[in-house]
Amino acid sequence: MGARLPVGGTHMRTRWLALVAVMTALVAGLLSASAASATDPVQLDQGYVTDDAGVLSSTEKKDVEARLQTLTENSTADLFVVLVDDFTSPSDYVAWADAVAQNNSLGPEQYLLAIAVEGRSYYISAAQGGPLSEGKLDDVEEKIQPLLAQDDWDGAIILAADEIQGDGGAGAVRVFLIIGGIVVAALLVWLIVALIARGRRNAEARRRGAMPEKPDPNDPFSTLTDEQVQTQAGAALVRADDALTSSKEELGFAVAQFGESATSEFSVAIEAAKTKMSEAFDIKQKLDDEIEDTVYDRRAWHIRIIQLCDEIDDVLDDNTEAFDALRRLQENAPQELDRVRAERTALQPVLAGAAPALAALAAEYDPAALSTVADNPAQAQERIALADRSIEAAAQAITTGKTGDAAFAIRTAEQAVAQAGQLAAAITTLGADLASIESQARTLMSDLQGDIATAQQLPDAAGATAQAAANVQQQLQQAQANLTGDSRSPQRVLEALTAANTQIDAAIAQGRESIERARRTQQMLEQTLAQADAQVRSTRDFIETRRGTVGSTARTRLSQAEAGLSEALGLRTANPEQALAVAQNALELARQASSYAQSDVSSYSSGGGWGGDPFGGSRSSGSGLGGDILGGIIGGLLSGGGGGGGSSSRSGWRSGGSSGFRSSGFGGGGGGGGRSGRSGGGRF
Repeated sequence: MGARLPVGGTHMRTRWLALVAVMTALVAGLLSASAASATDPVQLDQGYVTDDAGVLSSTEKKDVEARLQTLTENSTADLFVVLVDDFTSPSDYVAWADAVAQNNSLGPEQYLLAIAVEGRSYYISAAQGGPLSEGKLDDVEEKIQPLLAQDDWDGAIILAADEIQGDGGAGAVRVFLIIGGIVVAALLVWLIVALIARGRRNAEARRRGAMPEKPDPNDPFSTLTDEQVQTQAGAALVRADDALTSSKEELGFAVAQFGESATSEFSVAIEAAKTKMSEAFDIKQKLDDEIEDTVYDRRAWHIRIIQLCDEIDDVLDDNTEAFDALRRLQENAPQELDRVRAERTALQPVLAGAAPALAALAAEYDPAALSTVADNPAQAQERIALADRSIEAAAQAITTGKTGDAAFAIRTAEQAVAQAGQLAAAITTLGADLASIESQARTLMSDLQGDIATAQQLPDAAGATAQAAANVQQQLQQAQANLTGDSRSPQRVLEALTAANTQIDAAIAQGRESIERARRTQQMLEQTLAQADAQVRSTRDFIETRRGTVGSTARTRLSQAEAGLSEALGLRTANPEQALAVAQNALELARQASSYAQSDVSSYSSGGGWGGDPFGGSRSSGSGLGGDILGGIIGGLLSGGGGGGGSSSRSGWRSGGSSGFRSSGFGGGGGGGGRSGRSGGGRF
């Protein structure tokens, strides 16, 4: 018979085993609780409800799914729900909910109610531009908070759906059942519901504009609102114009270095892109003119602009092989660097004279007359500083054998030197234009004196001719005063004299022969053509050297002004009167382009300029220098050209607006969006 264990020892062992079991269960529970209460942003399940916390029964989840399906069918909003134990990575309930919504690609009409059942916090994530206002979302969150506090999860979700749908879950049928057989009240309810439904339909029709009611799988624009299409069209037009301008500059450099035969294929591509760009600007001008267009025409025209810009991108990208040969300049990097250095040295005297030339003009003319070149010396110095840094970077790259990097730096320096020279030359050109306009004004003053004498000799029974002559005499006195002193504005004087000339000519025309009127028209045409040509050139210089900050409106006006000036020149001999009207319109468009461009640059400057360049330059003072020079070459023209090469990726327009036209002439592009990040939700 075996030995018997002491009773006390058995009890001691039992207590230790129980204690170990309790501790093990406690540790397991703590680990389980920790794991349960920490949940990263999740992928949503099929359907409307993702219950990772496991707090809904199968019946409750079925009822909630049915209610959310009804919400989708009877409103413009979808509501998705995710229940987890707690929010982590991020722990902020707003950021967590927005991250889930973004990761699951929820759209503007799709809302996400995120509930942390143990963390006791909740939030409704909403994208910008959705059908529900922030005030409405705040109201929904406030109403479901008491139910969440009572752990009534399905009740809170159903109440949220009722509030979003807008009828508190009752509806016309329930009201009809409540009032029973009261016919008058039933008719009244029916009338109210009908009016509300019609109001909603009308509001939805106004909101949608020309947007199709149902998305078309073959039309990527069918899911975009009219406003979104318009925004994309404006952005595409600017980027396409920048890409084309950069491509033309690159072609000019290539022709000068390699000859026209080596670049013939790319020249053809540029011409094709220019034709499409002109069509796009023509459409934009129709959208901007004073003629009212239907919402359907405006939508179709904006879409056509986007398509044209996309076609321009394809034309330029399809001809990259012709341009690849030019990239082989990296094989001759030392010689090319010597060439750019020589160009930089030759430009120094021109740059040194820019500021004195501007100061000399400022001593004679009104500041408004010099607004397009007021900062040209500073801008030119920024360009030349970039060129110096690029030349130094190219030399270092050649020393270390990085010929690709050297080629990129040489091209940057080449364009910076060219723009610096253009900025400096614009001052001299404007001075010559102002002197020419002033000379024209003085000549016109002499002519107007003769007009007054002629008008005084004409029959004037009604006194209209005498009144016109008196007005012109007053304008002549004012012009004489404005052309004297050190704050002259020849453009403004010439504009006033031109108006006076129009007035006196109208009076003289009543008694003059047609041949004399034709002579006057021709004279005025030449003056207007000279003004328009000067205005177009100065505005083109201004936009091209600041294209990183100038929007589509200024570019469109300038494009129309250039087309009008060309048309006026063509009509100069055959129909001077029509040519004069076209030239005057071109002059006005060029002035508008200058005004819009200067306004764009001013707005950009007030918001802060470009933050630097790839070779260590300081922040530009509102110049848009990064977009002006590097925007056209970094993104695509020279992508893959340095440091071992590479290939540019291609991307087109997408209905969601997440990508767009590439900023360079040969590739690039991209964009993105996010949720609203509004303040709301909270603890319960």
